[in-house]
Amino acid sequence: MSRHHHRDPSYPPLPEPLTVPVIDDHTHIEPALVDGVLADAAPAVPAGSDAAAPESEPWPAGVPNAPADWREQLDRAESVGVTRIVQAGTTLASSRWGAAHAARDRRMLAGVAIHPNEVPAYVDAGVLDDALAELDRLAGEERVRVVGETGLDFHYTPPERFGDQIAAFERHIELAKAHGLALQIHDRDAHREVVDTLLRVGAPERTVFHCFSGDAELADVLAEHGWYASFSGTVTFANAAGVRAGLARMPLDHIMVETDAPYLTPTPFRGRPNAPYLLPLTLRFVAAQRGLDAETMAARASETARRVYGEW
Repeated sequence: MSRHHHRDPSYPPLPEPLTVPVIDDHTHIEPALVDGVLADAAPAVPAGSDAAAPESEPWPAGVPNAPADWREQLDRAESVGVTRIVQAGTTLASSRWGAAHAARDRRMLAGVAIHPNEVPAYVDAGVLDDALAELDRLAGEERVRVVGETGLDFHYTPPERFGDQIAAFERHIELAKAHGLALQIHDRDAHREVVDTLLRVGAPERTVFHCFSGDAELADVLAEHGWYASFSGTVTFANAAGVRAGLARMPLDHIMVETDAPYLTPTPFRGRPNAPYLLPLTLRFVAAQRGLDAETMAARASETARRVYGEW
C-alpha cells in the first residue's frame, strides 16, 4: 500500500490571524486551466477581456473545504492577514491568467514565464519564440511586476534537455532587464548552474530565489550579490536543515516568505492542499528561527516585497 494512501485531501483550518499583514511572495491560485503547448499557442487576448479572465472558473471537485474560486482564495488569505500576493506564471496560459486577474483585483500582482520543466515541450512544438514574444507583451502591463518563475530544474528534466532550459533561462533574464522587472528563480538541483548563468548573463537588479532550496553556502552567494531569498513551507520540514542554515545566514532585509501553493504545505499539514491563507504558519516559523516576533518578521518581509515589486 502506498504511504500516501491515507493522506488527508482536505484544506487545513484557518490559522490564527496575523496582527501585522504580510505578502505572499510566490503562489499559484489559478484553477485548472486548459493548458498545454497547443492552447498556449492560441492568439493573444486583451488582458482585461472576458475571454482572458472570466468571472468564475471551475475549481477541482471533490476536495473538502476547497475555495470556491480565486476570489475566495484571496478572501481567505486576507482574513488571516495575508493581504497581498504575487501570482507566478509557469506557462503562457497561466501567465495570461495572472496578468488578467491582477488587473481585476488590487490584492494581486502577476509574474509571467515559462517554467523550466515546461520549456522542452515548447521547444519540441516549435512555439518557444512565439511564447516568449507574448510574454514580452504581457511584461509591459502595469500589474505584471515579475518575470517568473524561470530558472533551472535538473531534477525532473533529463540531461540532454539541460541546454534548452539554460537557453530559455537566459532569455527570461534579458526579458526582466528589458522591462525593469524583478526575476523570480526556480532552482532545483542546479544551484551552481543558476548562479553561473546569472553571473554570465548579468542578473537583474532585483533577483529572487523563490522557494529557497539551498544551504548556508548558497545564502552567502545571494548575500554577496544582493539577491533575495523567499522561504516556503519547506523550511518547516524536518529534513530541511540546509534550508534553515541558509535562512540563518541571509540578511534580514533580503528575506521574504511564500506559500508556493498549492504545493509545499508547511508543518503540521504537510501533504494536504496549500493556499495563501496558510502563510502565517511559515511566517511564524521563520520569525522564530530568526529570534523575532511574528509582527516584526511580517513587517520586514512585506517591506522587502514592496521594495522588490513596488506597491500593490
